Amino acid sequence: MPASLTRRTVLRALGGTLVAAAVGTAVYGSVSSAAAGGDLHASLTLIAPAAAGGGWDTVARELQQAQKANGLVNNVQVVNMPGAGGTIALGNLSTLAGQANNLMVGGTGLLAATLQYGSATTLGDVTNLAVLFEEYDVIVVPADSPHRTLEELVDAWKDDPAALPWTGGGSFDELVVTDLAIAAGIDPVETTYISSDGGGEAIQALLNGTAAAAAGGYPDNIDQIESGRLRALALVAKEPVGGIDIPTAREQGFDITLSNWRSLSAPPGLTAEETADLEGLIDETLATDEWRAAVERYHWSPRVLSGEALEGFLAAEESRIAALYEEMGQ
Repeated sequence: MPASLTRRTVLRALGGTLVAAAVGTAVYGSVSSAAAGGDLHASLTLIAPAAAGGGWDTVARELQQAQKANGLVNNVQVVNMPGAGGTIALGNLSTLAGQANNLMVGGTGLLAATLQYGSATTLGDVTNLAVLFEEYDVIVVPADSPHRTLEELVDAWKDDPAALPWTGGGSFDELVVTDLAIAAGIDPVETTYISSDGGGEAIQALLNGTAAAAAGGYPDNIDQIESGRLRALALVAKEPVGGIDIPTAREQGFDITLSNWRSLSAPPGLTAEETADLEGLIDETLATDEWRAAVERYHWSPRVLSGEALEGFLAAEESRIAALYEEMGQ
């Protein structure tokens, strides 16, 4: 069962890639024509490599609001370019060489997608500017689940890995489940993982009994946790987070700390001056009251990285995620 589920997931992803390629081609012209040339403080395009309403789209629109409200950019637009985990948008960004007034939101999921889909374009083909913040996953079960602690859940999982189905809202969540399996001494290939299309679908899979446990973003699950419909067993973070009253997996003996970070990248071929201007714009945006309010509203944990620190971080994350995919047999 686990192997066939994995194959179905991969086949579905490949099918999505073909459809997304057509979508990417259709919207590419609007991105390139809207943001070709010009002063980045006069006109800027923020590319969200996913459909409206998702995490990347939220980041792009909060950046847009902060920049508009403070006059940092005269005309800033958000363009959605969904498909293949963000790699369609990444491929298009790589063709806008020298066009500094384009910024694309990315993150852990995008890096993972370049590995999962064997993308011809990688983050090494664009200008990576900054990591902005981290978002943490939470391990949840239905409120009526017999498992009241992470240890109880893992013990039941160990007894029969295939019989305890997991779900999650995206590829990042599956990586978290894989990381937990490894920490618990469970072969990830033996695990039943039901891929859901977004956090909302994953929650429904829990509530209707399709899945027994899930890994998902804390902001996606907080309402269900507070309403009592879901029980939070662990926060996947390096250390306790202020304002979140959930013990970390590490505190409970499972050393898993993979975070869902968000980043900004620009096209290749920029001058040192253009890169510095973009980095300055990012710093100005992150310092606004509007952006700080968004960080608090969405429970984001600020972690700003740039320059050499960013390069080292991305290299380490790529190695770590590639190793997880190997454990998953992909």
